[in-house]
Amino acid sequence: MTTATVSADRLLRRAARRGGGWTALLAVASLADAVAITVLPLVLARTVDALLGGGGAAASALWLCAVLVAAGAAAEACTELAAGSGTAGATAWLRHTLVRHVLAAGPGLRLPPGEVTSRVVGGAAEAGVAPAALTQAAAALVPPVGALAVLVVTDWRIALTIVVALPLIALLLRLFVRDITATAHRYLDVQGAIAARLTEALNGARTIAAAGTPEREVRRVLEPLPELADEGRRMWRTQGDVAARGLLALLLLQVAVVAVAGVEVMTARITPGEFIAAVQYAGLAAGFGPVVTHLLRLGRARAGAARAAEILERPALTYGTSGLPPGPGRLELRGVAAAGVLDGVDLVVPGGAAVAVVGRSGTGKSLLAALAGRLADPDAGEILLDGVPLRDLSRPALRGAVGYAFARPALFGETLRDAIGFGLARPAAPRVREAARTARADAFIRRLPAGYATPPGDAPLSGGELQRLGLARAFAHAGRLLVLDDATSSLDTATEMQITDALLGGSGGGAGLGDRTRLIIAHRAGTAARADLVAWLDGGRVRAYGAHHVLWRDPAYRAVFGAEAP
Repeated sequence: MTTATVSADRLLRRAARRGGGWTALLAVASLADAVAITVLPLVLARTVDALLGGGGAAASALWLCAVLVAAGAAAEACTELAAGSGTAGATAWLRHTLVRHVLAAGPGLRLPPGEVTSRVVGGAAEAGVAPAALTQAAAALVPPVGALAVLVVTDWRIALTIVVALPLIALLLRLFVRDITATAHRYLDVQGAIAARLTEALNGARTIAAAGTPEREVRRVLEPLPELADEGRRMWRTQGDVAARGLLALLLLQVAVVAVAGVEVMTARITPGEFIAAVQYAGLAAGFGPVVTHLLRLGRARAGAARAAEILERPALTYGTSGLPPGPGRLELRGVAAAGVLDGVDLVVPGGAAVAVVGRSGTGKSLLAALAGRLADPDAGEILLDGVPLRDLSRPALRGAVGYAFARPALFGETLRDAIGFGLARPAAPRVREAARTARADAFIRRLPAGYATPPGDAPLSGGELQRLGLARAFAHAGRLLVLDDATSSLDTATEMQITDALLGGSGGGAGLGDRTRLIIAHRAGTAARADLVAWLDGGRVRAYGAHHVLWRDPAYRAVFGAEAP
């Protein structure tokens, strides 16, 4: 059994426990239905014998048959209700668990958004069926086992006829579960690949339209479709092969049972009623159709659970319990390595200083920014804020101390006021407005019909306006450390200069930014020149660290900024 299968089965057991009373009701109802199905042929046999014998017990036997039929129908109705409700509960728990882990892992998850969505939505739905499928598959074994037990008591020769065929049936079921699980896993993998490509295309819809290549993108997104169809056909072919072979085995078995039972009737070892029951019990003993149906669902569920378990095995950020002592926001990186990009980075950002991080594309600037506020953990090394390792800080302490602004911010909340205040602690309205003024967002927000009460989806925002709202959110929440990851790339020159003034201590400060430690991913020589210090990343390490005018003497440093020579 592979590690993925073990993890999937463990996840399914946890999901089954979330079914609560519905799982218990399903087990009881399924068992009651199975018992009614198993006992009914025996009661029918007694009824037939009573009718042929002309005894007065026939009426009672008929009533008992009616009761069994009614009980079976009621149990089947309860089974459907419990299966649906239990599946819904297990699926909801799986989705909650996956979404919670995905958001806790954050950028460290390193899976395409479409793939994640496919596993959370589709994979969880497949896996949520497992508790009901397993319970019903177990209950479906009761009629075959019970039928064989009754036949052993009735006539051991008939039972022996069935026992001889059971190993073949068991082998067919075992091969079916193995094949259907593997096929379902491949099917879901291809389905996830299509979802990932579609998400990429939707995110790049403007680029596709501008390039005039929608048909080409359609072909790219749907390129795995033939493979998906092949896996689907393979899945149904596997099921059809097992069903066909099983049906042939069942027919041959019933013919053999009829022949043996006929001989037993003629020799008066069994009654006519028992002959009828034997034929019915032969069908039950080898009737694995319901079992196959539930095993098919279980195989797909295990495949979905395996894909979900792969997400849950990705490490998520866990927080400590420590708080921060009073301090200026000194940030220190000691021997930090991450993602094969950064290798042994040592860097000290003095409290209250503005440090620009520069370097060519791919040198790890955004990765360093993510590590600085623990959006991700390093593979090696340690990062400290005012002497406390970031891993030891509680979530409120860390997120209250660090504010982030990104190149492509996302807005969350019912209104723009909510979007700026989005965080663990919501800033007061005056602070929100002050942060918006500092980010040069207040003016265009007030021009909107509902002002700060405008829903983000109703606001026609340009790229620069969106970045200003992201900056406002960072300004409103930054406690000691403010991290800007290419957060001014879409601003016009005048607005960028105004915000740079606020960030780097010029006129128009506001929001109390001057006393915060600022780590700025910079692409322009002008921004680096106004920072207190510059950290020059090259080859996964800090190649140089100092004032911009000192580093400017190095031709290689000037080459980082290309045409921005003095």
